[in-house]
Amino acid sequence: MLRRFALIWGLLWPVAAPACDVALVLAVDVSGSIDPLEFKVQQTGLAAALRDGAVVDALVTGEAAVAMLQWTGEGRQALSVPWMRVRSGAEAEQLARAVEVAPRRWDMYSTAIGDAMVASRQLFRDAPDCRRRIVDISSDGISNEGGAPSGARAILAGAGITVNALVIETDEIDLTAYFRKNVITGAGAFVVTANGFEDYPGRIRQKLIRELAVQVSGLGP
Repeated sequence: MLRRFALIWGLLWPVAAPACDVALVLAVDVSGSIDPLEFKVQQTGLAAALRDGAVVDALVTGEAAVAMLQWTGEGRQALSVPWMRVRSGAEAEQLARAVEVAPRRWDMYSTAIGDAMVASRQLFRDAPDCRRRIVDISSDGISNEGGAPSGARAILAGAGITVNALVIETDEIDLTAYFRKNVITGAGAFVVTANGFEDYPGRIRQKLIRELAVQVSGLGP
């Protein structure tokens, strides 16, 4: 009788949703095509975006968890900022500062997008329990080494992980179309295009706001 009562009570009692709305991996390209100045533009632009008022509000509202991965060629992916929760303006500043001062791990290797995607998926094993899991991957080139992005895309889709992208167009290749076809996945997945590195800071801010806006409207009873 007690067991039956406990079962009924368990069915009637609402299951608490995770306090964390989104776990976000910032997967930053540090391949050889990106010179030191361009890397610095990415780094400072991303840090500035994480300090933007609208971005901070969205991160704090969703009690988000964020990590940063640097990646380049096959087998070269490194966690440069471990998972950090953002539940206050002070914690948002700590995250922005960690991104801002993270040393570059490599500067002379190829572009293995598929490997970066798989490595990003593995990071979620240590992530807090969040309602959504997103990989935010940025790059200035197509994959030319390692596993195919399309194969990695299927793996992440099967795990329920959304992949969005910010592409930096620097030549005649239609990188936006390439990422749309081979990389992004998940409900509402999208590609944002920066026309050169000088356009990156503004576009990464817009991208983060777009990714995180869902959490603000989706929270509540």
